[in-house]
This record gives sequence, C-alpha cells and structure tokens, in this order.
Amino acid sequence: MKIQGIASACCAILFACAPVVAADKVDLGQKEFNAGCAACHGSTGTGDAPFATLLKARVPDLTVLSKNNGGVFPAARVYEIIDGRQQVLAHGSREMPIWGQIYKGQGAPSYDDFPYSPEAFARGRILLLIDYLYRIQAK
Repeated sequence: MKIQGIASACCAILFACAPVVAADKVDLGQKEFNAGCAACHGSTGTGDAPFATLLKARVPDLTVLSKNNGGVFPAARVYEIIDGRQQVLAHGSREMPIWGQIYKGQGAPSYDDFPYSPEAFARGRILLLIDYLYRIQAK
C-alpha cells in the first residue's frame, strides 16, 4: 500500500521501524483510537458507533481511506484532519475535536535537563493514530 503526502517519509519510517505487536504488548495506536475516536468512528473504524447518529455530518468509514484515494493512504491529509489546527474554511465548521490542541495541552512541562516539547508530544500521538489507521485499511 502506498502512502501520500508530506508526512509520507515520516510515516514510512514509522511503519518500517515499528515492531510487530505481540499479543502481550500494548498497541498504542489502537489505544489512542479507542480513547478518542471509537466513540464516533466505532471500535472497528467503520463509523457505526451509536454516538455518530447525534452528529450533523456523517461519520466516515476510516477503513476505506486508501480505497477511496486510489489505493494510496493519504497520510498528510489524515494528519491535518486529526490535528485540526489548520482549518480549511472551504470545508465549513467541524464537529470533530481538534486533537492537536488537546494533545498539546496534555504535554508535560520541561524537566531540569530534559527539554520537553508539547508540540512533539502532540505529533507523536497523532502519528500513532495514523499508523493505526493505516493498519486497519481494507485490503
């Protein structure tokens, strides 16, 4: 499966370097998805969660992102949608939470000799989600 967009090199490295998740290991991407996305997108990512019916816009099926993009996973576009801080006015208002701001706000402060970046923390969590979404694409 191909990856498209600015983040493609970063995601390709992430996918290539990520260890295979064993049964006794925690899948951090899935954990992020279940904590923040499954309420609307459903536990399988197909958009069939009960909460989805309360939203104005139809919740998309996240398992067909590649299929709907000519077989190429749109990593950069997915990043922008999750991050949400660069709103495209032509797309109208959004009901989805702006996870980039939420994650950045959850970032820890700096520690004495250990520089900490809330921005890097947010990017890491978003990349975990992108990795998980890549792995649940319909074959």
